[in-house]
Formats: sequence, structure tokens, C-alpha cells
Amino acid sequence: MIKSLSSSFAVWVASGLCVVFSTVLVAEVSGQTVRYVSDPGLGNVTFTKDVMPILQENCQGCHREGSIAPIHMETYEQARRYSRRIRDKVVTREMPPFHLDTDVGIQDIKGDWRLSEEEIKTIAAWVDNGSPRGDVGDMPPPVEWSDELIWQLEDRLGPPDHIIRSKPFDVPAEGGDLWWRPIVETGLDRDRLVKAFETRPSKKGREVVHHAIPRLQVLQENGDYGRVASLSEYAMGKIGEILPADAARLLPKNSRIEWDAHYYPMGYDVEDDQVELGIWFHPEGFEPEFVQDLRLYPLQGDIALAPGGTAMTQGFFRWDHPVRLDSFQPHGHVQLHAKSMEVIYPDGKRELLSMVTNFNAKWHHSYIYEDDVAPLLPEGSVLVVTAWYDNTADNPLNPDPEVWKARGSRTLDEMSHAWIAVTHLNQDGFERLVEEREAKKEAVTAAQESGSRR
Repeated sequence: MIKSLSSSFAVWVASGLCVVFSTVLVAEVSGQTVRYVSDPGLGNVTFTKDVMPILQENCQGCHREGSIAPIHMETYEQARRYSRRIRDKVVTREMPPFHLDTDVGIQDIKGDWRLSEEEIKTIAAWVDNGSPRGDVGDMPPPVEWSDELIWQLEDRLGPPDHIIRSKPFDVPAEGGDLWWRPIVETGLDRDRLVKAFETRPSKKGREVVHHAIPRLQVLQENGDYGRVASLSEYAMGKIGEILPADAARLLPKNSRIEWDAHYYPMGYDVEDDQVELGIWFHPEGFEPEFVQDLRLYPLQGDIALAPGGTAMTQGFFRWDHPVRLDSFQPHGHVQLHAKSMEVIYPDGKRELLSMVTNFNAKWHHSYIYEDDVAPLLPEGSVLVVTAWYDNTADNPLNPDPEVWKARGSRTLDEMSHAWIAVTHLNQDGFERLVEEREAKKEAVTAAQESGSRR
């Protein structure tokens, strides 16, 4: 839920509801057509009974006093003042900020922030009917918010079993991009299997952390430590990674964490900042059927963006065994406009798995597929990831369309990769998972047919 988000990305969402559009019946949004007209059946929509519960559940976590958004929605007067902006933002699905396309690809996503069509129509009808207040007695009680730094996954998993912190780092008020790559011990004296990770910035440094990646180092046979995996990844807006119930990742004893923290000064000094990795373990004795990993999958191609120019990059990946794709997270900076992930199966069939045609670097999301729809790819499948870039004045996030942009690590540079969590399967496991899904589909179909005959 939006209300459980921390405010670690305040600078990026400061303009969240500041763009004013005219009221629309059909809005074109980066290739997606969203159609919402006032429903005559919703003529009695009021703020107190119908709209306020939606705002409390989905908006006030950010849009309230002391939080990260510039517009507050805690009272009728506040919401009424910005009602047109609210309508336009929710109708075009710019808010809540969850950018997965609604009309193509897999839609069953864990932790989906998107408003339902009914909720969007309710807000549109309220505004179109003059934004009536309604009966004060219908107003739900105010939510008691806390500005304490929290673990986003704690509501579902409880507090982390283990926390690993980076070494302190001073971020000056002024200057350019900074990188901090300390190495710290995990503090584990025995091997542990992990079911969830969450990387988070500190409360005082939440505006200056561009991204943070804890990378695992293990002791090699030659006595040196070597990097073997990325455990997690934080980027502005992201929450964390929960593994499927049948998979795990190994965190060996006596291992180390190599932090890769990217900072950007925001006008004030931040002293002794530390980034944290929260870890939730499987119980002792748990034996996972499969192993999962999280990797950065790079896209090849030139991102030399001339002033007013565009570009496209692609990456092609295949495995020598069956796999399950558990999540998809596009990554890029302000010129990245869209990213897709599709698969070409061994029989030549192509399937678009996920598409984001309105990428926004202010909010990074790991789209984690529900268990029954996470793509199962047989051996020989080819994964194709495509990215599109826009260095024109039509890109509202582009700070300077008259300047060349190129691939690089700085905030003003551009990147081309996707974070994808992959569960590695054997052939027997793959076939069993396929059979189990087919059996569930048949059971659902049979239940629907039985119900329709009654």
C-alpha cells in the first residue's frame, strides 16, 4: 500500500501533482489509452463516504503533513482545492505511481499499488459532480501516521532477522555524484537460507541516496574473497524482494558485503550516513526445492543521445536449463522512456510478458509476479529486453534536451539494464510446475462452468 511507503525519495516526487491538465474523457498516456467518463450510476458520490477512504488507503502516506508530497489530502478542504489535479492524475494513472502497462502482459503483481477502475471512476465522478462534501457523519476516522523509519516488509514478515550496515559516509551539501564502496562482514557464523531482502537508506540520508546495492563476497579456494552475487537493490521508490516459497538464496558463513552506494548532494550536509540491508531467514532445517538469484541483465547498444534525439537498446538472454521469472524491474535515468520484456519460446511463439511505456526515474518498481503466473520458460527460450530513450523536449523529466547524453553511471548519464529475479529449475521441477498450473486452470474452469449451469 502507498500508505506504508517511507519517504526516502522526497526529492523525486516533489512535483507529484503539480502538472495541471484539462479534464479529459479520453487521455493518451504513452501508448496506453485510458477511458473514463462520469458514470451516471455514481451520481451520489461524496467525499466523506466514498473518496476519503480511497485517499486514506492509497494516497495519504505521501500526501499529508510532514511527508514527501507537496499536496496534502487529509481534509475535505485540501482535496477540494486540488480536485481537478487529483482527477487528472488518477485518470491518466500517473498516481499512484505504478507504471506497469494495464493493457498488455501479466497483470497479477504482488503489492500492486494501482487503483481499481471502480476507484478511479469514483474519484472522477466526485470531481465531475462538483466535488460534494457529503454527510460529516460518514467521514472515516483519521489515520494515525508515523514518520519513523520503517522496514517496508515488516508488516508481512515481522522485523528483519539480521541487519547489515555500510560504513559511515559523509555527503556534502554541494557537488556531483559520489560513490561509496565499503566492505563489511556479514557477521554470520553459519550458512543461512534467505527468504527476503530489503535495502533502505537512513532517514537523514533518504534524499541523497540514488541507489544502493549490497553485493555478496565469499572466500575462494585461493584465500581471496570474490564477488558472487547481488543480494538486493535499492533505487528511489523501491521496497524490497520476497522470494517464492519454494526457493531461497544462500548467505554463507564468514561472507562479506561489498556495498555500492551512489550518492548525490541535495543542498545540505549528511554526516555519517549508513545504508542498511534487512534480511529475513528461512527457519533452520528448511530445504528449498530451487535456488533463486537476482541479477542485473545488461542491454547492448549505443545510448549516445544527440540533442533532441532518441535511441533503442536490446538484450538477449537464454539459459541452458528451464527457469521461472519471478520479477521484472526496468532501470534507467531520466531519458529512459519505456522498457519491455518478452520471450521467444523454442517453438517460435513470442509473448510479451511485461511493458512499461511511461517509465519514471522518480519511482523504481520491482514488479513481482504472483506465484501462479510467474513465467515458466523451457530450456531454449530466449528472453528479449528492449529499452527506448527520449532526449527531446517532449520528455517532461528531461532537464536539458539540448545536451548530448551517453551511457554512464552519473545521475545525468543514462543506463540500460533490468533487474530480474530468476528461479533456476530442473526438468522434473519445470514439468511438475507446468502440470500444477494446468490442473489449477482446469479446476477454475470446471467451477465456473458448474456455477453457470445453476
